[in-house]
Amino acid sequence: MLLRQLEYFVAVARERHFARAAEACYVSQPALSASIAKLERELNVTLINRGRNFEGLTVEGERLVVWAKRVLAVHDGLVAEAAALRSGISGVLRLGAGATVLTTAALPIATFCSLHPLARVKVRSHLPTTELVRQLRNFELDVAIGHFDERDHSGLELIPLYEEQCVLLVSGKQLAPASGTITWAEAAQVPLALPAPEVGFRQFIDDAFANVGTTVVPQIETDSMASLYAHVATGAWASIVPHTWFRAMPVTGALRGLRLVEPEQRTEISIAIHASAPGSCAARAFLNVAVGSPLKPEEFSFGGREVGGEFDPNLDVVPASAPARESYVA
Repeated sequence: MLLRQLEYFVAVARERHFARAAEACYVSQPALSASIAKLERELNVTLINRGRNFEGLTVEGERLVVWAKRVLAVHDGLVAEAAALRSGISGVLRLGAGATVLTTAALPIATFCSLHPLARVKVRSHLPTTELVRQLRNFELDVAIGHFDERDHSGLELIPLYEEQCVLLVSGKQLAPASGTITWAEAAQVPLALPAPEVGFRQFIDDAFANVGTTVVPQIETDSMASLYAHVATGAWASIVPHTWFRAMPVTGALRGLRLVEPEQRTEISIAIHASAPGSCAARAFLNVAVGSPLKPEEFSFGGREVGGEFDPNLDVVPASAPARESYVA
């Protein structure tokens, strides 16, 4: 069995098309098909349902493609480890992030790239939590940062990073009181534009409303935080965003942030890795950066800007409650 056989098999499973898989692997389609057929003979199972075109993986193929991805991930990790021993950490770190945590993910990424200038980071953003979990389990991501719950723990290791607080973002004073706070019950009466249901932060919002005995049906739903900002800026809607979002998004004009209270709730942001694989040296180095340098309140400052003078994130960053391990470097 050769590694390229596994590469071809994984490519077909990913592309779901023989010609596209061959193109992605820079081989002819007959060569790719012959290599996969040889792999099937060696394993004594049929991996792919074949007709005139690709018809999907067999039941056995669905099981074994996970093993193929695992073997290839370990091989890539071995090659990267050897390269790191020679000249330092290099290669590509594949990082997934939920839509609401992209601004904070930039902080450990900046430190990581400063420490390891030969490394590159490929950020896959706006992924729902279910997709982050799937790609981690299938070795399509090295690390992910987002909102995870107990249902996501299987096969993954989660390390808490920090906690987020919810803020009602409004434009002007027509949709919300002039004070610096608003209750969840009051926020339920405001026209809302909210993150789409597949965004992890949305589940936290829905749970918070449920805790005060109400359900909201927003007129606008989107997986883009920039889109939420644009809708709020029209003055027709308010939105609920994490307070850390203000770190990178410009807050100008009549925009205000009101702390949501009664109850005042926080949600945990974690970094996730595959629990059973050693991981690449780049992934371990990134973990060291992320958990070894806790996000500090001053890192969420407005840089001299204010949100109507009513919400100061410098006072509201809460570190993760769970202790982090000292090092992830083998």
